[in-house]
Parts: sequence; C-alpha cells; structure tokens
Amino acid sequence: MLILLSIFLLFNEPFTKAEDIICQKMGDPKYALFSKVGDVTIGGIFSIRSVEILPSFEFTQKPQLLSCSSVNLRDFRMAQIMIFAIEEINRSESLLPNVSIGYKIFDSCGSRLSSISATMSLMNDQEFPEGNICNRQSPIHAIIGETESSATVILSRTTGPFKIPVISHSATCECLSNRRDYPSFFRTIASDYHQSRALAYIVKYFGWSWVGAVNSDNDYGNNGMAIFLKTAQEEGICVEYSVKFYRTEPEKLQKVVETMKRSTTKIIIAFLSRVEMVKLLEQLSIQNISGFQVIGVEAWTTAKSLITPNSFHILGGTLGFAVRKIDTEGFSDYVIKSFWDSAFPCLKGNSSQLKINCSSYKDLLVLKNDNEDVPEQRYASNVYKAVYAVAHSLHSLLNCKEKKGCQKNLTIQPYQMVEALKKVNFTIKFGDRVWFDSTGATIAQYEVVNWQQDSDGFIQFKPVGYYDASLPPDQRFVVKTENIIWAGGKLKKPKSVCSASCPPGTRKAAQKERPVCCYDCIPCAEGEISNETDSVNCKQCPGEYWCNTEKNKCVFKSVEFLSFTEIMGIVLVFFSLFGVGLTMLVAILFYNKKDTPIVKANNSELSFLLLFSLTLCFLCSLTFIGRPTEWSCMLRHTTFGITFVLCISCVLGKTIVVLMAFKATLPRSNVMKWFGPVQQRLSVLAFTLIQVIICVLWLTISPPFPNKNMKYYKEKIILECSLGATICFSAVLFYIGLLAILCFILAFLARKLPDNFNEAKFITFSMLIFCAVWITFIPAYVSSPGKFTVAVEIFAILASSFGLLFCIFVPKCYIILFKNEQNTKQHMMGKISYKS
Repeated sequence: MLILLSIFLLFNEPFTKAEDIICQKMGDPKYALFSKVGDVTIGGIFSIRSVEILPSFEFTQKPQLLSCSSVNLRDFRMAQIMIFAIEEINRSESLLPNVSIGYKIFDSCGSRLSSISATMSLMNDQEFPEGNICNRQSPIHAIIGETESSATVILSRTTGPFKIPVISHSATCECLSNRRDYPSFFRTIASDYHQSRALAYIVKYFGWSWVGAVNSDNDYGNNGMAIFLKTAQEEGICVEYSVKFYRTEPEKLQKVVETMKRSTTKIIIAFLSRVEMVKLLEQLSIQNISGFQVIGVEAWTTAKSLITPNSFHILGGTLGFAVRKIDTEGFSDYVIKSFWDSAFPCLKGNSSQLKINCSSYKDLLVLKNDNEDVPEQRYASNVYKAVYAVAHSLHSLLNCKEKKGCQKNLTIQPYQMVEALKKVNFTIKFGDRVWFDSTGATIAQYEVVNWQQDSDGFIQFKPVGYYDASLPPDQRFVVKTENIIWAGGKLKKPKSVCSASCPPGTRKAAQKERPVCCYDCIPCAEGEISNETDSVNCKQCPGEYWCNTEKNKCVFKSVEFLSFTEIMGIVLVFFSLFGVGLTMLVAILFYNKKDTPIVKANNSELSFLLLFSLTLCFLCSLTFIGRPTEWSCMLRHTTFGITFVLCISCVLGKTIVVLMAFKATLPRSNVMKWFGPVQQRLSVLAFTLIQVIICVLWLTISPPFPNKNMKYYKEKIILECSLGATICFSAVLFYIGLLAILCFILAFLARKLPDNFNEAKFITFSMLIFCAVWITFIPAYVSSPGKFTVAVEIFAILASSFGLLFCIFVPKCYIILFKNEQNTKQHMMGKISYKS
C-alpha cells in the first residue's frame, strides 16, 4: 500500500504543480492521548496500555475505533519524560529561545494495528487549512518511538518514504542499522550487535561452553540470536539447542519448555522481549521448572513486571545486561505534580464536559501520586536524549542565536531534519554526550545486573559489572564475580560443559556427529606431550627429549651406557681384574720356576710375552666400561685389536716352535736355526706391527667417536662408540681371525706329535674356544640392545682371554704345583726317547 501511495504521489506531482490538491477526511480520526500546540511539533508513540480490545469486523456496520486497557507503567513514564523534556526546553533561553515545541503522543497499545493507526494519525494533520487545500508539509518534525523493535520496523518503513525522522529509545534490533532500508531512523540506545556479542563474551568469561538459547520469534529476537550464535561459534561456545516462539503461539512455547526440560545444559541465553519472557516465566512456574542459570538481555532483565511471588524461585541469580540507570534531575517530582497539571487540564475545571474527557484517563489517574518506580526507569534518559537531539537539530536549522532568537518563518523539510540529526553532538545536563554513529545509533554501554534478594525478601537488580564499547577491547567487559549470587542462591559459579576439560597429557578428539564442545580425551602417544588444558594436538618432543610419565613435559631422555657403578659393570670389572690377578699369579709362578723344564720348554720368553699380552687383554676390557669419550672410543678398539694380535702372535709362535721342535729331532734336521728365539721375537713383532699399521690407518682415515644412538630406543639415548671407518674395524677383526685360524690349523696338525707334554693339543683346544667365542659374538653383538652390546663384546674378550689362560697355562701350573716329579727333562722327552 505504501509503495502504491509513493508511486501515486511521484507520478501525480507534475500534474499538481499548477493546481492544489483538495484534502478530504476518510474515516474517524484517532486523537492523541497527550497533545500540546507549539511552533514545531514532535510526535511520540508509546505502548502506554498493553491490552488491545478489537471491535467487531462483521462489516454490518461501521467498525469502532480500537480501544486499549491495562496500563504499561514503563511506557507511561516514557511519555511523561518526553513531556518533561519538552517543557524544560520551552523554558530554556539558550535552546530554541523564542520557539515553542508542541507534542502529540499516541498510545499503540502494544499492537501493530494500533501502531499503524497512530503513525497515520501523526503523518496526517487533523485540521485542514482554508479551502481544504493540502500544503504538503508534515505536521510533525520527528517521531519518538516505538518501544519494541518489530513495531519500530513498521513505524520506520511507513515514515521512511517521507523522510520523517524516527528516534527510538529502546528498539535495539540490528536490522534497523541498515541505512538503505531505514535512512531516517535513529536511536538513543545501542544496536543489539553489541549486546549479542557481549552475551557471548560473558559466557566465554565464565568458562561455559555448553548453553541453550531461546529467543522471541520476531525481528528483535531473531536478529539478536543470529549475532549471538555467530559470535558464540567464533569463541568456541557450543549451543545445545536454539528455539524460539512468539507471544501468540502457545504450542511453540510448550515445545520450548519441553526442550529446556530435556537438555543437559543449565545455562540459558534468553534473548526475549519482556512479553515473551512473561509467557515463558508463567509456563516454568506452572510446571515447577527451576535450576537454570539464566542470562538475559536489556529488554526484560530489569523489568519490574517480572517480579512475582514465584519468579525468584526460577529467575533468582539471573545475570543480564541492562541500560545504564541515570537520574534525571527533577523528573521524580514532576510526575506527581506538574505533569498532571499540564497534561490533564480536565483536573482543573468543574464542567461536565471536562469530567467526561477525564473519564477516559481514569486508569492513568490512579498513578497520580505514585513515583516510587521512577528511579528504576532506565529508558527514561533515552527518551530525554531523543527530545534534546530533536531540539538541537531544530536549533541548527532555524539559525537560532542566543540573543536574537530563531527564524521562525523558515520551513523545515523532513529530510533536513534527518541531515541535522546526523550532525548533532552535545552534552546533556547529567553528563552524557549525545551523538549518532553511521548507523544512527549511540555507543553501547550496559550494566551487568544480578537478580538478588535482600534480607527483607525484596528482589534487587544489583550491578556487578559493565560493558562499554567505547573502551579498548581489553577493558570493555568487567565483572566482579565475587559479588554474584548464582542460581539457587549458590556462591560458587556453576559449570556447564558438554565434556570435561582435557588435562595436560591428553588431546581432544571430537565425538562423531556432535558439536565441537563434545569430545573425548585421548592420551598423547609415546614421545608426545600436551602442556595445555584442552589441547587439540599433541606435540612431538625434540630429538634428545622424551615425554615424562604424565606426558605434559618434555624431559631429557635417559642416557644409557655401561657404567662402573651398575651391577653388570661391577661384575665385568671384577672378572677383568680377576683375570689380571690370575695372569699375574701365573707369571709369578713361572718366574719362580723359570729354570724348570716345563717352563723352559717351548720358549719361556714367548710364555712370558703371552702372559703379558693376556694381562693387556684383560685390562683392555675396562676401556669399554664408562661414559664413551673421544679418547676412550679410539683407545678401546685399537687396544683390543693390538693386544689380541699380540696374544695370538705369541700363541702362533709357540705352535710353530712345537712343530719346529719336532722337526729338529729328526736326523740331519737343522730347522731350529731358522726359527730360533730371535726369529720368534721378530715374528711376533711382525704380526703385531701389521695390526698396528691397520689401527693407525683407521685412526687417520675415520677414527671411532662417541655417538648418541636414538634409533634403537625412542625413550632413551644409547651412548656408544661409533666405529667410524667400518671397513677398518672389519680389517682388524679379519686379521685377528686369520691369525687365530692359522694358529688353530697348525696346532691341530701338531696335536698328536709324540711327547709327554705336547703343548699343541692345548693350543688347539684354546684356539677352538677362541674361535667359538668370537663366532658366536657376531650374532650376539648385532642383536644385543644398548649397553648389552658393549657387555657382549667385553664378555667375548674375557671369555677368549680366560680360554687362552686356562688351556695353555693351567696344565703347566698343575704339573708345577701338584706333579713336580713330571717336571723333569727326562719325563718331558720320555716319548721321544722311546720312539728312538
């Protein structure tokens, strides 16, 4: 209808320039509830009564005007403060000094029908000029209202095509910030964009991640809840359910209550207008449902109409945002005296006509001496600011000067008022600065209030914090938690999570087909940690670190090496030193009996050199124990290689001596001169020198070095000696093995030579043990983990050394100690003489 009206006016304009339009009244006029004539006029629409009585729509007769009942005290106070502000301005000598402001205030009855009717009445003057000619001038310069967002949307869309400015004191829907759809809309309250985000911030602040949400199914609730849900998702808050209903939909309300009863969360975000909150509270009271921690919005949090004998049982402990409470000086006295004198002239006269006029206000007259609620009227200052914003705009457009006054003859077009309102910037008497941002709204400033009960049982809305969007982001939201009394009268903050927080050492794993706040806590894998609560991922520890038992910290990996202090090390040291001791005892025994045949037989020099090399073999095993260092790594392998070659060389020399000795007993044999003591010494030296050269090359090319082996064990570091040039180590072992095999073959060949004490068979047995030990060493060495690798190598060294010591020297010691009668040259040569 409005579009058609606009098109009609647009296309009709060229044809009406030469002639004026005749105005005719259609239907009965709707008169303002409160009005006053002035040089300029401000309109007002408030829901002063809340129940609308509809006439009959049978169309058998002309429908009567809509009527209303049930006084809405809050909106009645809004109308009163509008008149209060206008009268204050009219008395001012600095603001609009010679211009009087009139007003027309209509009652919308909280109904869209009445709201449209009131809007049309404001836009169309009831009195026509002479000749019933339309002057195309708006009878009002601005409209203050409405209270609810949905009604304000209707009002703004109706007045928008005519550029008549609308200033609301409590319509907070973010939808009204759209300047393309509502170019002439302003408000002295912040948009719900800030309140909706602040709701998410307060939920996040208290650590709640699992909430339910219910909203009014209208512009106010749907837009506000959409912003909250988006912000909640950004802040990691999960919403178990989001339901809505409208005041005229009892079936949906029942479904909302059932959803709340079935839910697991006890935190409820109630983005409801006051009327819907009253309906919800009634149902919760009827079904005796309580225990919810309700988070409310400014529309109902401080509404006195919600305070009933049963409401605190349900809403006690409620937290919510509220418009800042500002005391308007003089208003409390005004509502019980001056207002009734100026707005109700019928009270002054005695005529029957005046009494008839007063009878239509009888439901309001009962409030004449009541002003106790005035200090709690939080929206009153917003209406006050709106009136002053209009006045300052008019002051600018009428070129008002402090002493000269205003140019009253100027015609002000509605679009001029819109532009002037965009530029207003002033401070009212109680200190607030009034200005409009690019969306036509003011800065967001809320109090955080808590429903508490005092010692007398009265319900109070106690301020416990604030939200101020004009401050830096980290200072905008402040709450004094210690002042809050929670739902059920508890002093401890309630918890609301779908899943408990995952402690350090675990990570979150989302549950299938459930919100992200519902998850399982999975322990971190070995070698991984999480040192934060609710960690999404576990972090891998760096190379030399490993997780502790709790998996919340990376600690240095335990270092493993064969040490002198552990049992295994002590045992190996004992056997090593025991071997050294035995060898020295044998050497002492041999030295004491050096002149006896059994010692002198088969070159006593080689025997003592063999005992010396065995001592070195036993001692070299000690270099394998302890923390590997650069020097110890080079020493242990080279010493091992050289000492064992020296040992095997001695044994090889003794084996050759046995063979040569047998050959020397044959007739005309002169072989011993070719392998006498000098040649024996030189052979041992030559065999050993070859190993020394190999070891020198090894140390020159790529010597052994200490290495941290982190591949075998993940949880610990194996300190070991890396071989460096592996081929050199292989050459060392190969050379030892070659000498041992050669010695074994020669000894095996000489094992049955005739002699009472044939040393070859003992050498054969010792070489058999030596080869067996080192052949089994290879797979054991490869398969042994960590320090056991070193232990296996030491065991092989000690086993082979003990094998040589026992097999070669124990039989001789036995004869020296227990069979002294056999320690003679005749006995030693017995078999040879017999054979001859």
